[in-house]
Amino acid sequence: MIEAIEKNLRKGTNLLNQISNEQYSDCSVAPYYSSIGCHLRHMLDVFSCIFEGLEDHEIFLNKRNRDKCAETEIKLGLQYIERIIVQLNLLKNNDLDKKVQVKDDMGLGVVNANYTLGAILMQANSHAIHHFASIGYIIYQLGIALPDASFGFNPTTPKKVKV
Repeated sequence: MIEAIEKNLRKGTNLLNQISNEQYSDCSVAPYYSSIGCHLRHMLDVFSCIFEGLEDHEIFLNKRNRDKCAETEIKLGLQYIERIIVQLNLLKNNDLDKKVQVKDDMGLGVVNANYTLGAILMQANSHAIHHFASIGYIIYQLGIALPDASFGFNPTTPKKVKV
């Protein structure tokens, strides 16, 4: 699982290594006017919440860092990805079965749910793929090529067969 999540996050590194700071922070694309950096920072914040809550076995998904600088400076976005990958790689396979309490504000107040660490990491990875798809839309609108054909696609998405 850790290897698959790292492989997915490395897609962000590949993208950031081929775009400019201006493209990274460009908020001109309708309808949401959010930047590549905004999506990247948001998805990494979810991973950060997981790691911050591990010691107490209580993960609060609304306790995000929201570091505006990581949204506007590629260098800081790359550093953020690397910090998350380092934390991922410190986990052991048996850590994935640890029970954790996950808290989130679903819009009507905070709710609690029992998870394993593996389950919340799977959710965070799926969330990252979703945001990579949103980033894919933005980069298409900005005329930037996708870093690879699988960017923003879940690995289980059926491949189109060219006829």
